[in-house]
Amino acid sequence: MCGIVGIVGQSPVNQAIYDALTNLQHRGQDAAGIMTAHEGQLHLRKSNGLVRDVFEQTHMNRLRGNMGIGHARYPTAGSASLSEAQPFYVNSPYGICLAHNGNLVNADELKHLLLEIDRRHLNTGSDSEVLLNVFAHELSHLSKDGLTPETVLNAVEAVHRRCSGGYAVVAMIIGFGIVAFRDPHGIRPVVLGIRETAQGTERMIASESVALDALGFELERDLMPGEAVFIDKRGGLFTREYRKGATYSPCIFEFVYFARPDSVIDRLSVYKARLRMGEALAAKILKLRPDHDIDVVIPIPDTSRTAAVQVAHELGVKYREGFIKNRYIGRTFIMPGQAERQASVRRKLNAIDLEFAGKNVLLVDDSIVRGTTSKQIIDMAREAGANRVYFASAAPPVRYPNVYGIDMPAASELIANGRSAEEIQRIIGADWLVYQDLEDLVGAVRHEHATIDAFDTSCFSGEYVTGDVTPAYLSRLEVTRADATRARRDARVLREERDGYGEDDTMQAAGGL
Repeated sequence: MCGIVGIVGQSPVNQAIYDALTNLQHRGQDAAGIMTAHEGQLHLRKSNGLVRDVFEQTHMNRLRGNMGIGHARYPTAGSASLSEAQPFYVNSPYGICLAHNGNLVNADELKHLLLEIDRRHLNTGSDSEVLLNVFAHELSHLSKDGLTPETVLNAVEAVHRRCSGGYAVVAMIIGFGIVAFRDPHGIRPVVLGIRETAQGTERMIASESVALDALGFELERDLMPGEAVFIDKRGGLFTREYRKGATYSPCIFEFVYFARPDSVIDRLSVYKARLRMGEALAAKILKLRPDHDIDVVIPIPDTSRTAAVQVAHELGVKYREGFIKNRYIGRTFIMPGQAERQASVRRKLNAIDLEFAGKNVLLVDDSIVRGTTSKQIIDMAREAGANRVYFASAAPPVRYPNVYGIDMPAASELIANGRSAEEIQRIIGADWLVYQDLEDLVGAVRHEHATIDAFDTSCFSGEYVTGDVTPAYLSRLEVTRADATRARRDARVLREERDGYGEDDTMQAAGGL
């Protein structure tokens, strides 16, 4: 999962892009990058690390221009090396840079075609670079008589025909404008915002509405599935939608875990969706155990708080904050190695003993992926004196890998893969384990204001909306993700040895990196 942003402004955009990325930091903590354009030159700064660590004042001073894009990354495929930090750049045609959130299912096929047929060179294993080169090739082919908004939108339409998967993209064409587009199923989110200033209209693209809110942009709307929007350097807007019968199926895991609760995605409030998840989960608990002996509901910070509050309310029991989070420790879901994840849990959370001592505690989490964190948290609750420890997941069992841009482990690492709830309960050490039902999750997220057809629920159901995810592909993905985990672990060691290194450059539009 990554965060993307693009701004066409009437004044320098470097600070605005930086601020937007800090508000999208939850979507990626591995690397960050900003690229701006000014008087025919590109200005770039990208490196591994958090946004606040990647950009210093000297870097910001060099990021000149009223137009630019930014990216906050965590790796879903490939390595965590600096070479795969975004934005990416190609100098032909025109000079194009691109940032991408998602994952291409047919990336290997596209790489072969790019190398053998399109004669384009690839520097990394990133599917984002594949997307960039597909777009660049199509734009080069279609703009022989000159570059216009129409040719840009035609090029995006060709990208949709060639690429399969989940993707939200923002790209900048030097001296011309910014284009953004979303895959035909609308799996990954992207929104469009507007701000009127004394100097004129400014427009912004971002992964989530919270980035617009922070900068005073008004949320115009979500990009529709298959839609491309082009914003010229004066702020003019051109749009086109390409669906070809694809279902409007946003990823439901955005609402479960990844998106910030104050975001609105596809006209759906993430916060309200999580409240309804809590209501549905409490209803199931009351159905299964109408005479429950739960004394207190305690959330696993932070994502599960909204659902846990509603669970407590519906059950008629106390809600308490039993774990205090050290906010300077990275999220274990994103951390690359199993040993690192295990060691980080106790560094990240500390139990308040008096909220556990002698009580029957219901712990609520947003989901259970590997189960490692859940087991350690249950152990911590018992050490804090809990009499009985029950565990509730606001999401159904995660049994299948996500292939559309979420770095879920290989199937063999998912605790629910091939196991019943009772088996998982024994493994994590809970006195009772209850999962949300899939139909209840879908009902909690869906709202009458949305115009979606369905949700991508593949990590729960094993049903992939693009229709081209085969067992052979999943087998290859399992190997790739295992290799990527080792590569990220090695990269982390290298980063510690060369702390502070980044890519910082200025280039002519006709030049290269």
